[in-house]
Amino acid sequence: MNRRPFHISALSLAAVTATLVATAATPASAWTGEARQATSGVAAPAGSISSVTDGLARQLASAFTDRAVQHRVAAAVAGAPVDLTTVEAGSAFAAALRSANQAVLAAKGLPATAGSMLQLRLGHPDMRAALARGQAPLVAAAPTDDTVTSVIAYTAKGRSVRVDGTRVPQVPVLVVEVDTAKALPLGLQVMRDMLARHGLAGSDGDLTTNGGYWATKVNAIRLSNDHEPWVKGAAEIFDIVGGFGFDSHVRVDIVQMPYLDHDNTTYYPNQLIVHYFRYKYNLADVVMMEDDGDTNYQALATAIINALLYIIDGGAYIPLVNAILEAIPASWWTDDPDYVESWYTLATTSSGRRYGASANGWMDVVPYWVPEL
Repeated sequence: MNRRPFHISALSLAAVTATLVATAATPASAWTGEARQATSGVAAPAGSISSVTDGLARQLASAFTDRAVQHRVAAAVAGAPVDLTTVEAGSAFAAALRSANQAVLAAKGLPATAGSMLQLRLGHPDMRAALARGQAPLVAAAPTDDTVTSVIAYTAKGRSVRVDGTRVPQVPVLVVEVDTAKALPLGLQVMRDMLARHGLAGSDGDLTTNGGYWATKVNAIRLSNDHEPWVKGAAEIFDIVGGFGFDSHVRVDIVQMPYLDHDNTTYYPNQLIVHYFRYKYNLADVVMMEDDGDTNYQALATAIINALLYIIDGGAYIPLVNAILEAIPASWWTDDPDYVESWYTLATTSSGRRYGASANGWMDVVPYWVPEL
């Protein structure tokens, strides 16, 4: 997607990285037609979620020296992504996976009891035929950069190869990644809870009128296409909706869009995105974000709280999009979560096609009356 990404600072993962990533340089190997030799210094930075998933990819690939393990894992992922804890790749891999998962939970600001957050999937459906023929797969970690042009993958012999990220390779590639579909709803609840503790969350308890209220309904939505690399999975989109409450303080609602998987595709969700009973002026802004895997939900919520907590209504509506985006330190605009798009000043009367401020997408919206239950 055509957007500005930013990085959320995470807890240190150095201990897990040391466990998973070999300290010695790994020999490079040529991969005819599909990859060129990988050079030193191309791995993910130490201390990042990417370095953890990269280390797991390397270790899983090495387990494929046992052909029985290779066939078992290949059969498991041929149809759909699988939880990495269900992959039988030996006791050493299982132990590393447990440590890696706890590190990922901490780095994403999720409860330590949230369970397994790592998965394995086939890089692209077109690879199924080669996998079914028994061709030995490479293993790679999913990148968090949408504009990546090459991907580092590993062979069973422990060698790294650089695979073209712009076209699907002939060799099958298994991808180790954070299960963002599972992480996102948990993370959004973490954000809602933190916002509520600071009096910023919009809740159903704010409804003071009888008989119903107006909302904005999204009939159709489409985001622009930027030819994301084949190795990227489906997007995980959420919205930060903000306006002024009746107490003159900012109110924020976090809205997930679980259907909005791909660019260049029109979706027809009929989803309510703004509930105006929460907002004093019957006006609100929408900032759309994507979690590519590195989102620290606690850090993101803290940034939003720090930006919005002391903004007071001055008697006229002030758009909040800039305040939300400016809350993110400049050093964070290097990785996930990604800024996707924003819409200024949606109203109870908003209707028709509304293009985003970044020209990266549009929504067809209509007013919708929500009757009293």
